[in-house]
Amino acid sequence: MKAIAYSTPGPIDREDALQDITLETPKAEGRDLLVKIIAVSVNPVDTKLRKGTPPEGSKWKVLGFDASGVVEAVGAEVQNFKPGDAVFYAGSLTRPGTNSEYHLVDERIVGHKPKSISNVEAAALPLTAITAWEMLFDRLDVRRPTPQGGNLILIIGGAGGVGSITIQILRALTDLTVIATASRPETQDWVRECGAHYTINHRQPLAPQIKALGLGAPGFVFSTNHSGSHLDDIVELIAPQGRFGLIDDPEVLNAMPFKRKAVSLHWELMFTRSLFNTPDMAKQGELLNEIAALVDAERIRSTATEIAGKIDATTLRTVHAKIESGSARGKIVLEGF
Repeated sequence: MKAIAYSTPGPIDREDALQDITLETPKAEGRDLLVKIIAVSVNPVDTKLRKGTPPEGSKWKVLGFDASGVVEAVGAEVQNFKPGDAVFYAGSLTRPGTNSEYHLVDERIVGHKPKSISNVEAAALPLTAITAWEMLFDRLDVRRPTPQGGNLILIIGGAGGVGSITIQILRALTDLTVIATASRPETQDWVRECGAHYTINHRQPLAPQIKALGLGAPGFVFSTNHSGSHLDDIVELIAPQGRFGLIDDPEVLNAMPFKRKAVSLHWELMFTRSLFNTPDMAKQGELLNEIAALVDAERIRSTATEIAGKIDATTLRTVHAKIESGSARGKIVLEGF
């Protein structure tokens, strides 16, 4: 089968940063599905791994997490899928990625693809939707108001893949007032299209902008990027007894300033359940099915903003470079081999 991989981690401007290769098609066993990949999208985690993570136990490391496709075969213990089922999912950190013609994935982290949208549109959703859902409902517990500021949430990095779907899920499933950050006119328009009630600019100090809105202090803050540089502002603007969540990797994160306000800190990694094979691992498949139902009910929409081309090394190198530039809006998708 065709695949895209690397053997030596490093910057994207090298010719061998990502390469077209041929691998043996895997076989489905146990609870695994063998999926024929139709479309994939690219996430910041792909670029982080390519920069610094060498292959383990093999010459090649195949990246890719988000995918949509069709079940080709199932393992003997599979319960919820059959060959021919259309699926979408976000994969696992511990297994080869989705940048290949066929891919093995545990059925517990797979959802049935929304019926009303294309594979391209579906491939944009899984990783970001799982991240947003787990942060909102499992970590920040946004359905349980904080004592002060409980009806207000700030999303830092609202125009990215995670921010875009977070805003939509909030509008579909909660009555929270959503403030989202975006720095350019086109990204500000995008977060409004996704449902943000208010926008502020993350290239300027956040606390004064929140104060100027006259809405009070947010009980919830979800930071998707550059959390370290915004930390002092977050400490200042968040409500006492608020909840702060983040998904990025600041070089330093000093939690002590949050003590005075008794703010709780929540880190989200959507790979944790599959990484540790947790007893609730199947919740990811369940929430993807809920996302699919919301899409089919037209309560949320795909965050795909660009179809970059075929799934090959040249196209993936271009997309990796764009994501690393910080200029991406929504999700970039590739289709077909």
